Amino acid sequence: MPTLSDAGTQLVNTLSQRHGVSTDAVTHMLIAVQNGNGSMAQFNHPEFGGCGQWMRGGMTMVSDLFNNHLKYRVDSICNDISNELANNQLTPFAGSFQSQSQNGSNSQMQAGGAMGSANSLFVPDPEANWWPQDLGAPNAVGSQNNVRYAYFANSRRLAVKTGSDIWVYDTGDHQIGGFSQQQGAGGSITFTSQYGVVNLSTLPVISQNGVTPPAPVVPQPVAEQNSCSTPIQNEESVSIPLNATNDSIPASSSGDDILAMLERLGGLCDKNYITKEEFAAKKAELLKRL
Repeated sequence: MPTLSDAGTQLVNTLSQRHGVSTDAVTHMLIAVQNGNGSMAQFNHPEFGGCGQWMRGGMTMVSDLFNNHLKYRVDSICNDISNELANNQLTPFAGSFQSQSQNGSNSQMQAGGAMGSANSLFVPDPEANWWPQDLGAPNAVGSQNNVRYAYFANSRRLAVKTGSDIWVYDTGDHQIGGFSQQQGAGGSITFTSQYGVVNLSTLPVISQNGVTPPAPVVPQPVAEQNSCSTPIQNEESVSIPLNATNDSIPASSSGDDILAMLERLGGLCDKNYITKEEFAAKKAELLKRL
């Protein structure tokens, strides 16, 4: 239940004396009109005949259908409250959006006065305005399952709260009209815009819990190498002269020695100490000894 500020308490006392009803009845109706964005109310209080509805400039309904005196009193109180709410409204009342439930049916998620608007007659509720305050007032707010949404069309931002985490997305040129969440834990979130159904994960993340995510690391291109063989671990041990011939290679060299020499020559080729042509010539010479 919203908590009244000092200004709200003073207004309740004033209206209570003006209309001859209790402060509890006025408080009940004040919250009802606030939840109706200042222009309508659904109420249920014994001093107003139980359940009823009020719409500014429209029909007033009470349980006693023929009690015109009660209808007049409800309409008079609600009109006074509506005017006071408008005079004390700090941010615009929020709008609404379409949300799709898990069974696939569409439902209109209305954003009441307690969600997304600030009024000096009430003590600010951090849970009501959970998004980063620098975003201002949202055009639409709502919730589905354990996810809450706040859409800021003018600044092209979308705030999403899942658990205790608050994500802010860049909506680009999307004109968001509704949200849906796939059935099951961890189901992906999608929204509808003029481009159809779009996955929320495709939007750029502006911040998470007020922290800007690090820029993605762009891999640096690796210089292309002319690979001749597997690089050797210790080039300092190479002692094969570049002008080596079959006669300069000991005849007693075993197959393992020749393969080791090839591996070392390959390392020299990889390091561009010798050319590929020189490596190919020495390789042919050594392979003849196997």
